[in-house]
Order: sequence, then structure tokens, then C-alpha cells
Amino acid sequence: MTTMTEGSVREFKMPDVGEGLTEAEILKWYVQPGDTVTDGQVVCEVETAKAAVELPIPYDGVVRELHFPEGTTVDVGTSIIAVAVGGAAAEAPAQEAAPAPPEAEEKKPEGRQPVLVGYGVSTSATRRRPRKVTQAPDAQTAPAAAAIQAEMNGHGPAPAPAGGERPLAKPPVRKLAKDLGVDLATVVPSGPDGVITREDVHAAVAPGRTPEQPAAPAAVTPAPAPAAAASYDTARETRVPVKGVRKATAAAMVGSAFTAPHVTEFVTVDVTRTMKLVEELRQDKEFAGLRVNPLLLIAKALLVAIRRNPDVNASWDEAAQEIVVKHYVNLGIAAATPRGLIVPNIKDAHAQTLPQLAGSLGELVSTAREGKTSPAAMQGGTVTITNVGVFGVDTGTPILNPGESAILAVGAIKLQPWVHKGKVKPRQVTTLALSFDHRLVDGELGSKVLADVAAVLEQPKRLMTWA
Repeated sequence: MTTMTEGSVREFKMPDVGEGLTEAEILKWYVQPGDTVTDGQVVCEVETAKAAVELPIPYDGVVRELHFPEGTTVDVGTSIIAVAVGGAAAEAPAQEAAPAPPEAEEKKPEGRQPVLVGYGVSTSATRRRPRKVTQAPDAQTAPAAAAIQAEMNGHGPAPAPAGGERPLAKPPVRKLAKDLGVDLATVVPSGPDGVITREDVHAAVAPGRTPEQPAAPAAVTPAPAPAAAASYDTARETRVPVKGVRKATAAAMVGSAFTAPHVTEFVTVDVTRTMKLVEELRQDKEFAGLRVNPLLLIAKALLVAIRRNPDVNASWDEAAQEIVVKHYVNLGIAAATPRGLIVPNIKDAHAQTLPQLAGSLGELVSTAREGKTSPAAMQGGTVTITNVGVFGVDTGTPILNPGESAILAVGAIKLQPWVHKGKVKPRQVTTLALSFDHRLVDGELGSKVLADVAAVLEQPKRLMTWA
């Protein structure tokens, strides 16, 4: 995770914050060059394909350089920040405290220029930074208040451009400019802090496209077509890069849909008694301080159904050509977050009492909404519940979470006319949908599971008799 040079400058590398993750996007820096950091202090927030994670630094020192700006996707194992520790850390403030003699500052790098390690790292940092963030030296001489403000807003003086330096643009924008033959030095930036955007590149290429294309053969002539369509980027279309949670979700859903043969069954059930039980539990002292809602009893009903039909709690091992039956239930709950759909799960949900399950559900939901769900919380799920009823829809045909055998969709609970004890009465009704992997779950087994869930919700006393 860290690399140490002879001059006591440590390079903190992007760690693997989940199983098998290869990259992460830097969402926000909490420190800037010249800031003092302590062991365990959070220096940045990154977003992986699974969640947003805060990264703590594992030692004390002074920040020498941030190797990447916010919004950059970095491979695991790549150094993202340089921190001076020990004697090198003491030297950094000394350099900042002497802004008066600029000539001396210029001579120091010249004396150390031949050195490739040790103090040479400091020299390299100050010479490399102007390519990306040209005001880093000014930031070191800024007042403490400015440093604090930079830390609070996550930007600081680093992004400010300087004339004659390398234009500021994100890697995708640079690639676009290269593909279209546009010199970024000639583009007028319109983004914040002088950053060149995709729209700036398209605006620059529109009038100058003709001289860039003649060198290409006639067959390449259709290439300008995307440039014409690019005008819609600002007028009628918005292009959003596929990354992070959205990228992982897309890959998982495509993989699941075209790997596991899905079957979905539906049942409409009277849940009036369940809703009455929810109200009673809210008054029970055992549930004081806990969130009690219909999802709690639906989750318990599914756990009871799995206990009665354990073969549904399994996974398909393609490599070994085996069905792996799980003797535990890690209950996944699909959660919509600002960053996209995630499915954290409650470990060993089958062993929890109803109050314990209520506490686990409450913690899972609040953590997901805050964007603090850890990658570990989204691994190892066995079955999932998705509550589409909160959006007012009746039900859906959910796609399996990869590696799982079943997913239960819960529709909106509505007051509807229902035949109850021979008479038509207004009752609270919902529709359930169970999708399952037909490779390992036959229609009979899937039907039994769904019927058991419905039976428990119709007569909640079965929670006691069947459990």
C-alpha cells in the first residue's frame, strides 16, 4: 500500500478496498500539499464499483503531492499521494516558512536536481505539479485559513490554471481532442477553474474540422458524422460516463440475465393482518427505537419460507458443475442510492430474532442512504428482496443478483375490494413476484417458496407455528 524512499517520502498507493476490484475514482481530496496528516486521518474519498470509501493515511507526515485530481479513475496499486515523514516532514514547513528569498528557493532544486531519490522526490514533486496544478507552490505560502477552506470544500487552489502551461482537461476529454485532431492549447475553456470540457472540444472542432480530415482516406469521411451529432451533447443530449456503481450494476445485470435462465411467478395476497401486526409491534417495548414497517415482516416471511424449502437457498457453480446449497441466509436488500442501485445484505439473517432483524434492516438502510455501505456488506448474499412498492408500482420482474438463486419483488400495498369471509370488503392487498434461477430451482420449488411467503403475510401467526 505504501512505498518509502530514501528521503523519508512515502508514496501511498490506491488499495484494493474490495475483493477483486481493479480501479477506483477519486471523489474528493480532504488534504492539500503542505497539510500535516496523522496516522489514521482520512485523506480522500474514492468510489469503487461497489461503494464510496474513505481512505485513511497509515502514518504521520506532511503532504508533498497529490498525484491525481478529483474525478480521476486510478488503478489499484498506483501511488496517489506523497507524504513526507520524519526529517523530510520537518523540512517541508521550513521551506514554506521562508518565502522571502525566492532566489534561494530556486537554487535548492538546482543543487538537488541530480538526485533521483531522497530529497529529489521533493524536487520532482514541485517540478511535476505545474503540469496539472500550477498554483501548488502558491498554496504552500497561503495563509492557514485558506488551507482550511481548501480542505473543507475539497478543491482549494490546486485546480487554478496558469498561462502557458498544459491545458487542464480530464483524460476522456484529452482522448476526444486527440481523436478529433484538436490542439487543446487552442481551446477556450468554459469549465470551472479553467477546465476544458467535451463541449469546448466539439465547439473547437466544428469550424476547424475540414483541415484536419483531408489527410485521411475517403473511407474515413463518415467519421465527421459523430462530430455533427456531438452538437446535441449540449442542446438535446447529456452523456454520462459509465463508471462506479452504475458500471458494476450494468455488468452484473447483463451477466445475470444472459447466464441464469430466469423464471418469475406472481401472487396477489391480502396483507391486512400483517399491517395490523406492524401497528401492534410499533407499540411493543421490545421494538422501542427500532424501525418497524411491512418490509420487516416480509423479510421474516421469506426467511421462514426458505427454512421450509432450504433447497432454494443455493447457487450454481459452473466450473465444478455443482449446486451449492447454503445452510445460512445472507439476506440482500436492494437499495436505491444517489450513486445507483446497491444490494447490501444482512449476514446470517436466518439466525436473528425479529427485533434483531429490525435493527439490522434499519442500519442497512441508513448506511446505504449515507453512501457509507462497505464492499464487504455487499458480498456473499444468497437471496434478495427488492421493494418496488415504495415507488407506487404493483410489482416487477426482478433480475437475480449474480450468484444468487432467487429475488422477491414486493409491490405497493393498496386498499382494494377483496372477498373476505364470503363478502366483498376493502382490504389491504399487495402483489409479490419471485424470480429464480431455473437451473437449480424447479417450478414446484419456486412456487412453494412464493406460496409460503404469501401464506405468512396473509396469516402472520404462521410466523410462530411454522418457525
